[in-house]
Amino acid sequence: MHSKARNPLRPLLGFGFLVQGFRCFPWMAVNFFLKDGLRVAPSTLQLLQTSANLPMVGKPFYGVVSDAVYIRGEHRIPYIAIGVLLQAMSWLFIALLPQSSISIFTFSVLLLLGNLGASIAEVANDALVAEAGRQPTSTTSTKRTSSGELQSFAWMLGSVGGAIGNLLGGIAINQFSPKTMFLVFGLLLITQLFLTVAIRESSLDLPKSSSKSSIQKQLSELSVTLRKPEISYSIAWFALSYAIIPILTGTMFFYQTQYLKLDSSILGLSKVFGQAAMIIWSASYNKWLKSVPPRKLISALQATIAVFMVSDALFVKQVYRNFGVSDTVYVVFFSGLLEVLFLFKVLPFSVLMAQLCPPGCEGSLMAFLMSAIALAAIVSGYLGVALASFLGASAQDFSKLPNGILIQAACTIVPLYWSSWIPDYIKASKKVD
Repeated sequence: MHSKARNPLRPLLGFGFLVQGFRCFPWMAVNFFLKDGLRVAPSTLQLLQTSANLPMVGKPFYGVVSDAVYIRGEHRIPYIAIGVLLQAMSWLFIALLPQSSISIFTFSVLLLLGNLGASIAEVANDALVAEAGRQPTSTTSTKRTSSGELQSFAWMLGSVGGAIGNLLGGIAINQFSPKTMFLVFGLLLITQLFLTVAIRESSLDLPKSSSKSSIQKQLSELSVTLRKPEISYSIAWFALSYAIIPILTGTMFFYQTQYLKLDSSILGLSKVFGQAAMIIWSASYNKWLKSVPPRKLISALQATIAVFMVSDALFVKQVYRNFGVSDTVYVVFFSGLLEVLFLFKVLPFSVLMAQLCPPGCEGSLMAFLMSAIALAAIVSGYLGVALASFLGASAQDFSKLPNGILIQAACTIVPLYWSSWIPDYIKASKKVD
């Protein structure tokens, strides 16, 4: 009992997901740095932000490597440290380089480096969650739910980090330069790096692996796992449910800041409300919704997203003003909730995948899932740029934005027609070794 109290697993994961959630702090500054510092157009802003996520697509490779390649006898802690180091280098370079030396190309390369580090660290953290969720316990029922509880813990800490980051970001952007915010986050990452390397993986009390796999063997096991229909069809549906929706985040950001002239603190509060909703969702899922069939829960969330998108179209048409709802109130509450509704689906789906995942392939499968989501988000972002261009939406003309949002809503409904690809039960929960 005493040794368990000293297990640094939860503090390690908690701080890791807290910092991961806090990444929204510098990324809020990125939006304003691109808009006001580099003077980019809405479509260019969205294009740069979307392209910066390309390293996330490589997550399966990072997962396979972390599963198979041990560094000084460890295969999770070193990869977290490497990922944190790359992020720190990225943000500190951006913060310390002279303004005249930062071109769109330089900025994009450094953002790619930062997201490469973030993706490596996220893979290692996600693998730790999946791996620790298989820790043997005294009863099979406890064993079945431990993964979901650790997932909820990680999500809640990530949401807390996001809430703090968005709140402080909305305030700081009016008080400090974006480069100062980049510097603050870089120093936080240096702190995380020192705390991470001080922990030995043997102290985490993880389940013992029967043997170390080669990369070739790990790829083979991942291939076998992905050929399981309940896994492959589920991931295909999940990825398509994102990719098919043309996101208009760049245009909406300009609409809120240029046209409505909302203060950055309002945007920060909107994101804080969204993160608070994420915390409530994580706790609610863990307490009441884990027994709900995955297909039913995820489909309901998909339909809810479409409803909120229709509401966004009414907002841009200024319908809510006629009912006395101010732009500020709508953006804080409704826009903040819509933004995180896209993420609500990830929690029940990642728990489903962790329970369907065969032992020894946790890092690879969870990384493949996150990679599929990242690729889908990139496709969605590029489709959004194309849609905005087709509609003629720009920083000066938002008249066609409601039409674009309604197209989004229609595309969101389409995946419900093949929701049967998701299991309506959790197969892994029926038989636990």
